[in-house]
Amino acid sequence: MFGSILFASAAMTFAPIDHFEVIDGHSLEFKSKDPSGSFKKLDGNIDFDEANLAESKFNLSIDVASINTGNGMMNKKSQIDEWFNEAKYPTIKFKSTKVEKVGSNYQITGNITMKGITKEYVIPTTPSREGKKLVFKGTFYVDRLEFKVGHKSDIVPAKMKIIYSIPAEQK
Repeated sequence: MFGSILFASAAMTFAPIDHFEVIDGHSLEFKSKDPSGSFKKLDGNIDFDEANLAESKFNLSIDVASINTGNGMMNKKSQIDEWFNEAKYPTIKFKSTKVEKVGSNYQITGNITMKGITKEYVIPTTPSREGKKLVFKGTFYVDRLEFKVGHKSDIVPAKMKIIYSIPAEQK
């Protein structure tokens, strides 16, 4: 009996997890009184299995140069040292450390790295499945000053609302 329990737990431990790659059609918006906009390029992969959250992982990368505020001069200014410093830090990275179910939704705990600074964030998400495609949606806030993006300002708020929809296809 002990051997069958050991075999059963080993089989569950080594079960493959569903692997997804981010595909076109994402939406990654930041909103505030001023500025608001989006990032047009997002890449990454997601290992996600509702039955095996301990092995689920998110690894995402945002191309800083793909920012679109609707204002060409503001897009260029966002690339300078004071703001995103795209020449030195061309990507914003997110790497999960834990995925857990909370009610009917999920929370992804992970590290956001921006301008060489890494901070832990908890990001709520609601996945929906369409065949071999999953779409993760949610809203959270990022404090840009924690990452030394810009400076304290009466015009640009420190906390930016992030609204995302990330489609990923099973590979």
